[in-house]
Amino acid sequence: MDYLLAFAAGLLSFLSPCILPLIPAYISYIVGSSLPDIQSQRNRISAFMKTVYFVLGFSLLFVLMGLSFSSLSALLTEHLRWLQQAGGVLIIMFGLHMTGVFRMKFLYAERRFTTAGGVRGYAGAFLLGTAFAAGWTPCIGPILSTILIYAGSLGTAGKGAVMLSLYSAGLAVPFLLSSLLLEHVPRILRKMSRFTPVISVFSGVLVILMGILVFTNRLERLGQYSGLFNL
Repeated sequence: MDYLLAFAAGLLSFLSPCILPLIPAYISYIVGSSLPDIQSQRNRISAFMKTVYFVLGFSLLFVLMGLSFSSLSALLTEHLRWLQQAGGVLIIMFGLHMTGVFRMKFLYAERRFTTAGGVRGYAGAFLLGTAFAAGWTPCIGPILSTILIYAGSLGTAGKGAVMLSLYSAGLAVPFLLSSLLLEHVPRILRKMSRFTPVISVFSGVLVILMGILVFTNRLERLGQYSGLFNL
């Protein structure tokens, strides 16, 4: 169950108001040209491959974050239950922030690394992916923080790496699909944009529920009882 939630968290991050409307800009920046200019089969393959490297870039950084949090918590095994409870409270606060109950100003801090004129080559796309992961936005921050806190509460680096790998996969799949459906992306986004407030509230409620489960140590137990989702 927890692994499924990690993948779903990645999908919700993609659908957040700070990423979804900017997908055409992200793809254009990765490829180095506007979407209408990518017409030939060769350019489409290049666009997809650059997106693959972009995805690998942010996935690597997210997984390293998961390993770091899990390794740190492993050193504090004696206080793991306390860390779970503190993490659960923080996750609930993130969820309340996402639903608009109150705002946490520090989550509005954002770091971006850009280069003029787009990226060059696959190495540039990979580096852009790591820069994307390093950017802490008010939309993706609470969801990513929730997964990181929960991964840390598991107490093992292996589980933390799996959790962040699945989160990265949930975020990566729509990016890859967008690079394959370039001509349809603007129209799809126009239809989906009307649902972004609902998605934000739904994400917040899901994060709150996950925080409650982490606080009560129920989330990992649900995963143990649900053999279908155990890896």
